Amino acid sequence: MGEVILTMKGIDKSFPGVHALDHVDLEVRKGEVLALMGENGAGKSTLMKVLTGIYKKDSGTITYEGKEVEFKNTREAQENGVVIVHQELNMVGDLTVAQNIFIGREPKKGLGIDDRKMIKDSQALFDQLHIDIDPKQKMKELTVGKQQMCEIAKAISHKAKVIIFDEPSAALTEKEIEDLFVIIRDLRDKQLGIVYISHRMDEIKVITDRVTVMRDGTYVGTLITKDSTKEDIINMMVGRVIYEDPKTHSMVPKDAPVVLKVENLNAGRMVQNVSFELRKGEILGFSGLMGAGRTETARAIFGADPKTGGRISIMGKDGQLHEVQIRTPQDAVKAGIGYLSEDRKRYGIIVEKTITENSTLACLENYMNGPFINKAAEKKIAEKYVKELATKTPSADEMVVNLSGGNQQKVVIAKWLVKDCDILIFDEPTRGIDVGAKNEIYKLMNRLASEGKSIIMISSEMTEILRMSDRIVVMCEGQKTGEIGIEEATQEAIMNLATRNID
Repeated sequence: MGEVILTMKGIDKSFPGVHALDHVDLEVRKGEVLALMGENGAGKSTLMKVLTGIYKKDSGTITYEGKEVEFKNTREAQENGVVIVHQELNMVGDLTVAQNIFIGREPKKGLGIDDRKMIKDSQALFDQLHIDIDPKQKMKELTVGKQQMCEIAKAISHKAKVIIFDEPSAALTEKEIEDLFVIIRDLRDKQLGIVYISHRMDEIKVITDRVTVMRDGTYVGTLITKDSTKEDIINMMVGRVIYEDPKTHSMVPKDAPVVLKVENLNAGRMVQNVSFELRKGEILGFSGLMGAGRTETARAIFGADPKTGGRISIMGKDGQLHEVQIRTPQDAVKAGIGYLSEDRKRYGIIVEKTITENSTLACLENYMNGPFINKAAEKKIAEKYVKELATKTPSADEMVVNLSGGNQQKVVIAKWLVKDCDILIFDEPTRGIDVGAKNEIYKLMNRLASEGKSIIMISSEMTEILRMSDRIVVMCEGQKTGEIGIEEATQEAIMNLATRNID
């Protein structure tokens, strides 16, 4: 690790009702990867937005390359070599790769754009990063992993000296994460300063040199990665020890009734003859590699994607299974099924509305007084779940866009609890959520199951599957390849089934 390139000292920032940053310190050195960690709502994103000019700090100093600076906006930060690679990619799908990389600063030839130079410069960036991407290809034709690589190339095109990676691996496959790490190590070797924001503890141990931890808007401390344990970092993040031991036995009685029966479900190429049962009070884990068809199975059950065959039966009030026809999500909701999508911002919540408005989305008809919404009743139920789920917010009137990822997820859960669904599908319930918020979501899921709710949990995290599931369904390439009780479940057994396609 080299000399210090960036120092943030005593950074303070407040919003109405929220003291977001309380005299926070940060130091980045040339030729290092610095992890910036903390629970959702700890202030990590706010600190980076202050650095790059999105927010104006209330007090404190930022020193960059030996000079005190205060960037007015992200463009000024980029021009000075401080660039963020965002978790949510800001690409225009119908433009080419080259056009996306140089959008707003295209090389000119006369009065027009010099497309040839733009393609040549893009190719030079890819060659520098050892990335195999065609600059002339449309951005929407690339995988998420390759789009991420284009964002990195775009950052380098600004002659970056400090690059901030915000949850870069959240939507990547294992192979794409390996490729990303190769690029990050290469950038580190070229003496760039890198800030790496992630909740994935295993990644932090592999790719970073130091770890800076924030909690509740304050600076907690900085550790040398190789000299620290996972428990050390977690304890600093949450101020308490969180244990992640796997579940050793199912809590569901052997004679618990079946509440959902899926038989020979087919939906396109990714769901082929999938059959399983879900019991009352059970957490049924769905495991498999990326592209196994787990989300597609959930969407077909929920009516979000059309099924081409199979039967779905749900337990009625008489305690018997009855076949149901689910053609739309509205049909699923009427049947008592709630679906928490892995893409909560696209399918789970309306970020430009309040917590209260989001909480009643699935059953607004219950809060109508003639043609008008009963605002008092709506707010009362929203406040109940803000308290019950320990959602960090000034009030239920707060806009969802202002909440951290973990608290946004709690709003999605509240929506389905207000609807009182008996069957809940949690698709990647803790993706992009810190370890403390994860623990709260886990406690909530266990509590719901103990109260008689039945949960299907889709997860790509093996530790999560082993910690939460009573039983595990494993899929590979659109097919169910096996089913394991938690008592017999091991990572090896699950991976064996997850890589075994049955023709």
